[in-house]
Amino acid sequence: MKSIVTKGLLGTIAASFMFIHTNAMALAKGADVSWVSEMEASGYTFYNSNGNKQDLFAILKSYGINSIRLRLWVDSNYYNNVDDVINKAKRAKAAGMKIMLDFHYSNTWADPGHQATPSAWSSYDFNGLMKAMWWYTHDALTEIKDAGITPTWVQVGNETNDGMMWPYGKASKHMQNFTYLINTGYDAVKNVFPDAKVIVHLANCQDRTVLKWLFDGIGDHGAKYDIIGASIYPTTASGMTWQQAESACYSNLNYLVSRYNKDVMITEIGASWNDSNAQNIVSTMINYVKNVNNGRGLGVFYWEPEAANFQSYTMGAWNPNTMRPMSTLNAFK
Repeated sequence: MKSIVTKGLLGTIAASFMFIHTNAMALAKGADVSWVSEMEASGYTFYNSNGNKQDLFAILKSYGINSIRLRLWVDSNYYNNVDDVINKAKRAKAAGMKIMLDFHYSNTWADPGHQATPSAWSSYDFNGLMKAMWWYTHDALTEIKDAGITPTWVQVGNETNDGMMWPYGKASKHMQNFTYLINTGYDAVKNVFPDAKVIVHLANCQDRTVLKWLFDGIGDHGAKYDIIGASIYPTTASGMTWQQAESACYSNLNYLVSRYNKDVMITEIGASWNDSNAQNIVSTMINYVKNVNNGRGLGVFYWEPEAANFQSYTMGAWNPNTMRPMSTLNAFK
């Protein structure tokens, strides 16, 4: 009896260890590199830490990055449209990376302060807007599928703290409409890629008030989604040190898991390229996500690490003077 009990206990311990190990190994260590095609067309060249010219995706992979996030804009003339995304996704696939697609449902940047309805859809009533959204999502994903790309995750909206496609989808005025839009996107995604995980994404992971308000609201109205995604830029969090912001975010991730029974991810993080704390900022957040309760923290994505001050954006992880990666990326190893 003692032998059987001992063996059973050891088996349980071993199984638990395997679960923890597997979860840690499966963590998505990602980067949004949507700018890469535009940067390369503008003459940017990337070098590895040894100063040798190398493909961006290969450099990122050498740092342990295993996933790529790509944004889609409606009616974009070239960059961030479906063809551009397919070309970048093929490069990610060739590098053995998983892919996240990020539908902004706008012709340009969508964030907490900007959620402009695509101009071609602006005259539609709400039913027409939902129909346009479904067909756009369905057709874009079908093209991507036909190109041999299978996304692991799909974001339905970007930083939708107050909904998307204003005014109809503005959550503070029309929470039910916003929920209908989420469900429209969800249904379109699942129609093409049944196994893809659908993400609802908010900014300011450190702000529990907004997170609770939004996810309570869409939950009360029957939203369908698989994962909660959050952005955090710790050095810009109002009234907090970066350490306080990340600690609050970690607490909130556990809160979201408990309250909504959803997996969670950090789909955007960043720090100034020359911030001496940048590597620590990222590694601390990765460790927090690894330790989310019940293994439900799925990954961390750096936003545009290759930016190198492109379009005056200074929170990449590349030295704009040498075009080599900064030590920030060591956090993903």
